[in-house]
Amino acid sequence: MIYDVSMTIHPEMTVYKDIPAKKPVFDTLSTHHTGSAHEGVVTMSLHTGTHLDYPLHMIAGGGVSDDTIPDGLLGPVKVCTVTEDVIDREVVEACDLKPGDVVFFKTRNSEVDFFDFSFVYVDESGAKALQAIGVKGVGLDALGIERSQPDHPTHKILLGAGIFILEGLRLKAVRDGHYELICLPLKIVGVDALPVRALLKTREPNN
Repeated sequence: MIYDVSMTIHPEMTVYKDIPAKKPVFDTLSTHHTGSAHEGVVTMSLHTGTHLDYPLHMIAGGGVSDDTIPDGLLGPVKVCTVTEDVIDREVVEACDLKPGDVVFFKTRNSEVDFFDFSFVYVDESGAKALQAIGVKGVGLDALGIERSQPDHPTHKILLGAGIFILEGLRLKAVRDGHYELICLPLKIVGVDALPVRALLKTREPNN
């Protein structure tokens, strides 16, 4: 079975902190009445919906997107349900992760279709634990991986360690377990984030 864990892009979709300027704008460049073809235009933040953060997002002079696919976006991923309101060191350690893992944290964030200002997030201690384990990447079912932390330590710890961050996942229909991740960012170079289409495929026994 394949699960699409990406957000749907549309004009009234949920965006970070409900900021109107972050909502995608759909427009029409030409129609069959004004030209020979219908051509649409979408204007949106690179952090709209399900997206991949790059270091420049939170680190001055940090790395940006290039034309390669970050290691870990195609391969095994572990989904771990979290019932706590904060993903701290203890929560991370309870997920029994190993070096090289990619982990998606499924939380109550997946149960709502609006922006919850009290969303579950990964705190600084959780980020340090993920770094110490040596994971390749981490995904969360919120439009931000952290909140209410001065100077954004979670982003900086993870991105500074080369750990990719996926935000805006939709994991409501997905159970805990091991899956095959198929996640392809748009091929845009030199930017601080990229929208992605993320799919989870159930793995065959013994795989």
